[in-house]
Amino acid sequence: MSRRIKRMNPKPRDHDDRKEARPFKAHSAKKSGPRTGGKPGAKPPRFAGERAERRAPKAEPERAAPEKPVEALLPTKVQTVIVAADENNMRVDRFLEARFPGLSFSHIQRVVRKGELRVDGKRVDSKDRLEEGQSVRIPPLKLDAPKVVGELSEAAQKTLKALKEMTIWEDDDVLVLNKPAGLAVQGGSGMTRHIDQMLEVMRDAKGQKPRLVHRIDRETSGCLLIAKTRFAASHLTGAFRSRSARKVYWALVPGLPKPKQGRISTFLAKEESEDDTIMRIAQHGDEGASHAVTYYAVVETAGNKLTWVSLKPVTGRTHQLRAHMEHIGHPIVGDPKYFNIENWQLPGGLQNRLHLLARRIVIPHPRGGVIDATAPLPPHMQQSWNLLGLDAARFDPIENAPEE
Repeated sequence: MSRRIKRMNPKPRDHDDRKEARPFKAHSAKKSGPRTGGKPGAKPPRFAGERAERRAPKAEPERAAPEKPVEALLPTKVQTVIVAADENNMRVDRFLEARFPGLSFSHIQRVVRKGELRVDGKRVDSKDRLEEGQSVRIPPLKLDAPKVVGELSEAAQKTLKALKEMTIWEDDDVLVLNKPAGLAVQGGSGMTRHIDQMLEVMRDAKGQKPRLVHRIDRETSGCLLIAKTRFAASHLTGAFRSRSARKVYWALVPGLPKPKQGRISTFLAKEESEDDTIMRIAQHGDEGASHAVTYYAVVETAGNKLTWVSLKPVTGRTHQLRAHMEHIGHPIVGDPKYFNIENWQLPGGLQNRLHLLARRIVIPHPRGGVIDATAPLPPHMQQSWNLLGLDAARFDPIENAPEE
């Protein structure tokens, strides 16, 4: 019987695993439209209609039928459910989270990792995607049902305030946070505070909480996209799979990359040890190897000793930018995993922290138009920019890099 779970790794387009980066040819930059998108003069979709609806007089409402309760009661014995049409192509972990609001990330990972959850009788990975009509065996889940939405505790109010302070773009469907360096996106061993846990305070009346659409490393700061509705989550994850999302990162590296604009194409595979997990450069056909492509461009240099580079990842592999910059001999300053230049001294005044910023994200909005969000330099990078005399308002040549 063929396996029906589909992994969405793209097929490699080339087998270029050379260490030298290939220069890209500049072309006219594609300028993103306004955040609302559409033709010039057109009304922003959805929002104008909402304002008109609020102004219109409302008729006396009929007595509403009781709302169907959310599927929040956790199973106390093994049960089998069928993947519905609106759950097609949903990741296994997202499927569980949507079906049972309140399940913690660690609990979901545990039942999948132990093989307690099966799809069509087979073990799966939490990142595998489901197809409509598949049979999912769900083990007993002995956790509390979601908390009833009510007044927030003092601690929850502080968490909500912290999220609001991070917010750089928001509407009814989408939230973009400026994640600070050092704050994890998801939980891990011994980790009690992370973005996914903080989003618990934003659960709506139906028990649904905002969903992570993608991830950035714990020590990386900048733009993090959050879906506030299941509708938005489906469309935004689809945009990432189809590579409609455009991401730009800023980094500080030692030396001067040559050529000044280039393309890095390798295969990456995970290498695990007792103490650490890193991504290593692999060969096509190696077990677990995935193709990864990054464009880079030099923005400005500081005496040829340090260089500000802009990065545009085409694929989204774990630690891709960090591994790729180390691969071409210019690891990112402050990277505890990939910076391995012997006898290199950090210039005075610079903090030994990862100098990597998720600077900008541009992605189609689920209801039309474009989301275009930009994050400022985090404090430790702003300090470095000031000390090195780098101008954050300088033109970013990565605009000329191809989209694929």
